[in-house]
Amino acid sequence: QSQLMESGGGLVQPGGSLRLSCAASGFTLNDYAIAWFRQAPGKEREGVSCISSSGGSSDYSDSVKGRFTISRDNAKETVYLQMNSLKVEDTAVYYCAALLQTRCVPLADFASWGQGTQVTVSS
Repeated sequence: QSQLMESGGGLVQPGGSLRLSCAASGFTLNDYAIAWFRQAPGKEREGVSCISSSGGSSDYSDSVKGRFTISRDNAKETVYLQMNSLKVEDTAVYYCAALLQTRCVPLADFASWGQGTQVTVSS
C-alpha cells in the first residue's frame, strides 16, 4: 500500500539517460517537498536530490550535480528526476519520499516512501 510510486527505471548504457517519475496515491503530492534517494547493494541509502513543494528551490548531492535535474509538475502532481550522462556507479534502486516539510530541510521526517525503481547502468 505504498502512497508513492516510482517509475521510469531500466537498463541503460553508460552515458545514457533516464527520466524517473514519482506520483502519489491517497494524498496531495503538491503539499510536500519531495526527495530522491538511492541504494546500491551493500551500500547505505544516499540522498540524491530534493525539491521544495513549490518547485522554487532544489538540492543535489555532489555526485550527481550537473548530470541530474529534479523538477515537478504540480498540475500533474508528479515529480521527475532527469538523469543524464549516467555512470555505472549510478546503478541502484531509486526511491522518492515526501518530506513533512514544504522545504528541503536536512534530517526532516517523511510522510511516505515509494517502493523503488531499479536503475541499472551497464555495457
